[in-house]
Amino acid sequence: MSLSAAQIESLPRVEAVLNYLAAMTEKPRNYTYEPPPGIPQNNAVYEPHRLAISNARPFADRLSLDEEGLALVDHQSAVGDFYDEDALRQVYYPEAERLVAAATGAARVLVFDHTIRRRLPDTADRTAGAPRQPVPRVHNDYTVKSGPQRVRDLLGEEADALLRRRFSVINVWRPIRGPLRDAPLAVCDARSVAFQDLVASDLVYPDRTGETYAVRFNPAHRWFYVPEMRVDEALLLKCYDSATDGRARFAPHTAFEDPTAPADVLPRESIELRTLAFYIA
Repeated sequence: MSLSAAQIESLPRVEAVLNYLAAMTEKPRNYTYEPPPGIPQNNAVYEPHRLAISNARPFADRLSLDEEGLALVDHQSAVGDFYDEDALRQVYYPEAERLVAAATGAARVLVFDHTIRRRLPDTADRTAGAPRQPVPRVHNDYTVKSGPQRVRDLLGEEADALLRRRFSVINVWRPIRGPLRDAPLAVCDARSVAFQDLVASDLVYPDRTGETYAVRFNPAHRWFYVPEMRVDEALLLKCYDSATDGRARFAPHTAFEDPTAPADVLPRESIELRTLAFYIA
């Protein structure tokens, strides 16, 4: 059973700044590499909004991928070193596929990439030579266009048959060291997101152009976070669902500065996997 408005209102919360897309006339565009001379890496402008972010722990067992668009699961990985690429692909990928299948009922789950983020102060994401940084802007990883396109990109001749049935893109997010207090992840309750809040944005790679959603501010948005996440916990995030029957389709999210975090907090280290989940019905 999903969380009611009264239950959400009763949750403890912090107030923090979340960065939303400001009004603009052109399509937002972000380059993943050094763009051509005279072209900005990111043409979007973001505006800060101070909002309440509810602590989801008291009702974490009630969170649902099909309602709020997120779920918290206990999961002790057999991986000892998340910086070991072989261990990730041989051990963690199969673990995550089983985890998502169990949580969603999907008949088939495929992990198709991962990103490790390690925060460095005063460093922008995608800075050359630096690790990937937490993203302090409200966004969603896939759109109505790029979700199906990812299936076509990855699965070739299988794609047409798979796209005739429901599928979703589920992210598996966890801290590499914990308890995580620095730059935690805030997730927007999918039920509070109107489709017109989502702005398709180009993500330009050297060999292709993907598409994500930037997000316009809407005072109706409800935000959750799970404080002090442990390494044996994972957040599942719904980034896309092909179903249009009222269930959650998109759960925007962002890193944020927790004002209650101690001054000497350890910088965030986290890993996210992206999975395709295919359903029989």
